[in-house]
Amino acid sequence: MPINLVRLALILLTVQGCTSVTIDEYHASQDVGITHGERVVVLGRRHSSDYETEPDLVSCIGDVLDDQNDVIEVIPERQFIDALYPWFEPRTAPMRVKDMNRLLSREDIAKTINSYNIRYIIWVDGKTETTSSSGSIGCSIGAGGAGCFGFGTWDKESDYEASVWDYQELENIGQISADASGTSYMPAIVVPIPIIAQVQKNACKAMGLQLRNFLNPQAAVVN
Repeated sequence: MPINLVRLALILLTVQGCTSVTIDEYHASQDVGITHGERVVVLGRRHSSDYETEPDLVSCIGDVLDDQNDVIEVIPERQFIDALYPWFEPRTAPMRVKDMNRLLSREDIAKTINSYNIRYIIWVDGKTETTSSSGSIGCSIGAGGAGCFGFGTWDKESDYEASVWDYQELENIGQISADASGTSYMPAIVVPIPIIAQVQKNACKAMGLQLRNFLNPQAAVVN
């Protein structure tokens, strides 16, 4: 590959597509807070027949919540679900906070959940999908070598909502929604170079930070 094309490829590899994120927050109760020793679990909704909230998105939100703070401790989703199998599987998971009363009527379930010292259960519902694409790229092999030429784009949108349940009070205390969109590009000058918009990643980070401030508002004031 000619030197100038190598340089162009290296430059494009460091570029990311642009993403816009919108966050909305609703408080059903102003009495929100968490103390040392209390824990949070982030769970993904997977009851719909046409999609599931991605496990990597749920894990990402948990990592953001757990990062750089000494108060919020997050229990891994898989660990929590396995410990309570099958009561938090898609078909049996509580859809409303008042459904928790049905589960807690079983002594074994209540004992397991209480052993984690849960304060908040966060349910995340939504998905990231490709909404449109355009352009084309063609590749060929000839006597002078192989190469690809063209230009393609595709748009992605993320739409997620997190419902925060106060396990100690058995109340839904608020919702946080994150809507993100972005366009990725694939220019091809001999070699296709993807310029990816980190739509899901940016939605995760924005929602995780907003949830951290929601659950620990005193730290948000200090920061």
